[in-house]
Amino acid sequence: MMLDQQNITALRMERQHLVHRANVEEYDHLYRDCSPGQSIFWSGFGDPPCIPYRPSFDDIEYNRKRQKDRALVKGRFQGGNVGWIERADLELFAGLYLKPLDKPSAIQTTLLELIQREGPMNIQLMKELTGLLVKEITPVLHRLQQAFLIYEDQYDGEWDRAWYMFEEMFPDADINKYNRHQALMIVLQRFAYRQVWFDSNHAKSFYRLPEKDIKAAIMSLVKEQVLAEYDGGYLLKTDEDLLRGNCYDLQKSVLSMHRSDFLVKTNEHVLKGKYIKEGFDLLQYILVDGAIRGSLVGKFKYGPHILEDVLLDLPEDEIQDRKEEILDAIYTVYNRADSPLRLFCGKPL
Repeated sequence: MMLDQQNITALRMERQHLVHRANVEEYDHLYRDCSPGQSIFWSGFGDPPCIPYRPSFDDIEYNRKRQKDRALVKGRFQGGNVGWIERADLELFAGLYLKPLDKPSAIQTTLLELIQREGPMNIQLMKELTGLLVKEITPVLHRLQQAFLIYEDQYDGEWDRAWYMFEEMFPDADINKYNRHQALMIVLQRFAYRQVWFDSNHAKSFYRLPEKDIKAAIMSLVKEQVLAEYDGGYLLKTDEDLLRGNCYDLQKSVLSMHRSDFLVKTNEHVLKGKYIKEGFDLLQYILVDGAIRGSLVGKFKYGPHILEDVLLDLPEDEIQDRKEEILDAIYTVYNRADSPLRLFCGKPL
């Protein structure tokens, strides 16, 4: 019987394409399953979303083209945060995240009627026509986005972007096609495929939806025998059979993961408050053999970041054995000359 956490982790690394890099077709499926996609944490403004380490090609440029072609569309998901989804999934994510505007305020009504009447416009023109300040306009636009009433057409990395009526950009989209329960039953199957094993807290951390809604969808999937219960969590019934019959090779590896990575986001409930050092920013998490075992701390800044220390919860002998491997992983993200690391586990390098 190979249904254990090590075999699950090995299959997760394979499904995440952290063992064998994804071609374009495999990447498209991965991106869909890990959506909403995000840019690298603390990256340059307007950078396309990407999934580091997984693709066999430059997915920043690939997704830049998908943005330009409007195959990837921008929205506010996961607690109002910016994310990128495939256009074909627009109705599905509306089902998950639609936040109706039942009683619009005066300023919300003003801006909505302005775009309806005058057509697409940027924030600067809204400011000129209404006399409102940018800091007053911006949060209102974000709230109208969450109601799927307007759309921010960010198809490139420029600051000057037009805001459209949602129905003008997507005349065929039925934002009421799915309710949240139906939408969750679909995305949780995708989530389970990439995560392999998960519990409701993993799904809540990633999707940022109420746990009661997530648990209700999970229970429906268990009742339909799509998901099976195991070790306090769940996995696809097909994966339960797969794991019992196969032994997957958990290859040794060390990766430095940014804070918006799928594997980081799914574990935010576990990571909160861990691997921090007072007075410093948490820059990256350290993934060792498929599990997050530490962090890189320092200071975010425009230009080369300041790298202060590496914090690890590995046994001392393993820290020493894998020190160079961990340093190499960090310096695949940072330039050694521009951002030299000062300490390693509190000791000067």
